[in-house]
Amino acid sequence: MTCSKVYYTDFHHGVEDNFIEKFERFLRKAGIEELDYDRKFTAIKIHFGEYGNMVYLRPGYARTVASIVKEHGGMPFAVDCNTLYAGRRKNALEHLDTAAINGFNPLSLGCNVIIGDGLKGDDDVEIPIDGEFVKNAKIGRAIADADIIITINHFKCHEMAGIGGALKNLAMGCASRRGKMEQHANGKVQVEQDKCIGCKKCTKMCAAEAISVEDKKASVDESKCTGCGLCIASCHYDAIDAVYGSLDEMCKKMAEYAKASILGKPSFHINIIADVSSSCDCRPNCQQPIVPNVGILASFDPVALDVASSDFVNEQIVIPGSKADKEGPDDIFTRTNPGTNWKVATEHAEKIGMGVSKYELIKI
Repeated sequence: MTCSKVYYTDFHHGVEDNFIEKFERFLRKAGIEELDYDRKFTAIKIHFGEYGNMVYLRPGYARTVASIVKEHGGMPFAVDCNTLYAGRRKNALEHLDTAAINGFNPLSLGCNVIIGDGLKGDDDVEIPIDGEFVKNAKIGRAIADADIIITINHFKCHEMAGIGGALKNLAMGCASRRGKMEQHANGKVQVEQDKCIGCKKCTKMCAAEAISVEDKKASVDESKCTGCGLCIASCHYDAIDAVYGSLDEMCKKMAEYAKASILGKPSFHINIIADVSSSCDCRPNCQQPIVPNVGILASFDPVALDVASSDFVNEQIVIPGSKADKEGPDDIFTRTNPGTNWKVATEHAEKIGMGVSKYELIKI
């Protein structure tokens, strides 16, 4: 069986060294310079972090990548797409403000910052892939127009996809608002009435106006629900949960969207396994990390990269008091967010030819 090379380094470095220099050396040894950047628009896809979240990746990672790209004659830009849900990244103006507050700007990155799907999240390109679930993926125009894609991914848990890594950053992260809606369409939520106190926090977070409260109990109109899942994080009483029967289809759609994002383009992918939170960086809050910091992995194969990263996390000792510190399945991600199965996305991505799950780990 074919296997892909996945490169790994830890966070340790000598007293006379600094981490940025180590990260740069690691990228070069992992093969990032093998791509032809000369006069190529190179999208550095990174999550700018929601306002209030403090576990998103630091700008220094993107700055290092941009420097290497420019060194080889490329034209890099940092990019993210607008969110489907209500928040401070739902249009380009608020998104750029939030990115700047979180440290992502041309001065800190050494390259321009672009919102991939335009002012209102509707500037996209339909990319035909004729997948099992997706026929035409709606990808943010700036990403679709790029010649090369490099993803820098904060590897963590995700309350619907199980993990957030390279595949999710390529899929949800590169899709326009209607592309995100297409992926989420069957991922609905439900309210456990006995836990709900009618505080209405969920109604304020729901951009689709799918949640209403009567007699101090919330209910969801599934015909309006986009499945973005933001209400899940907004509830302090764990009264809202995903309807898990449809999550497998969402994960398969993600795999097909990820394929569309890099279809016909060279790409390189980096997973940073640090501050492994129990939920996405889209959340305006921080959850205690579930495992100690692990290190950095990189590969040309996003499937092998996500599988290797998941294996690394599952080998760690769970941090006491974290969301993963409880009885449940051996897989840390499923234990942290019950009902999720991250392997659905990687297995479907392998099936449609995005990469392979078998990998050769090369430690640097």
